[in-house]
Amino acid sequence: MRLKPVLNSVAFFVMIGMNGLANSLPLNGKTTGEVSASVPVLFTPASYVFSIWGVIYLWLLAFVVYHLLPVHRHALFVKRIGYWFLLSCVANSVWLVCWHYEQFGLTMLVMLGLLACLIMIYRRLDVGRRRVSRWDHLLVHVPFSIYLGWVSVATLANFSIVLTVLNLDSLGLPPPIFTILLLLIAAGLGIGMILRRREIAYPLVIAWALVGIAVRHQETLPVIAIPAAILACVVVSTLLLAKLKRSPELLDGIKTS
Repeated sequence: MRLKPVLNSVAFFVMIGMNGLANSLPLNGKTTGEVSASVPVLFTPASYVFSIWGVIYLWLLAFVVYHLLPVHRHALFVKRIGYWFLLSCVANSVWLVCWHYEQFGLTMLVMLGLLACLIMIYRRLDVGRRRVSRWDHLLVHVPFSIYLGWVSVATLANFSIVLTVLNLDSLGLPPPIFTILLLLIAAGLGIGMILRRREIAYPLVIAWALVGIAVRHQETLPVIAIPAAILACVVVSTLLLAKLKRSPELLDGIKTS
């Protein structure tokens, strides 16, 4: 049982090292952001939004430390995660190499692999449905909710980039219309997670990305910025309403105030 946490931890630190080297060397002479800027797509959010990677990696580090504790030697969540976390770390690292060497078709395949690994972890942990301790929720369920939320958005962005590189821009649709469709998909995922999984972290990540897209286009493309901002509000409003519905005492307090 201890082999899994150790290998998962090694894979995590290798992934962090790869991320550091990719931008410090940088790989193929370009940083991750510079490669992204070389293939501009409308679905890409403002640059500050990518700071969420720091949040993801710090929370995953907390998970790694937590699942290495001796008390979790036979923990159910360690068994359920299995080697899927290791595979997700490998996929993350391979994606970086493909991205920096501008093998965009491969990045899409690897991104789908990463997404599949995170979905497997999410489903096996039964996030949002299985009752767990406060610490298991905070240090196991939440980090993977955030990670899956961001990779869901990144997959849509990656898809848009691949279409651009293959000269299949927007699948024949006007770019703003195609981007709005992607925004609707992202918002739909966030709302779906609220309704089906009682999620908080996942939809907040979706809202974070939507706001970032709105900020990026607020001065140049209001046709995208406005729908992005509205959809972010819809996601957050749905989350708040769901929380109120699940907390009758809070709702009663609002009514009587």
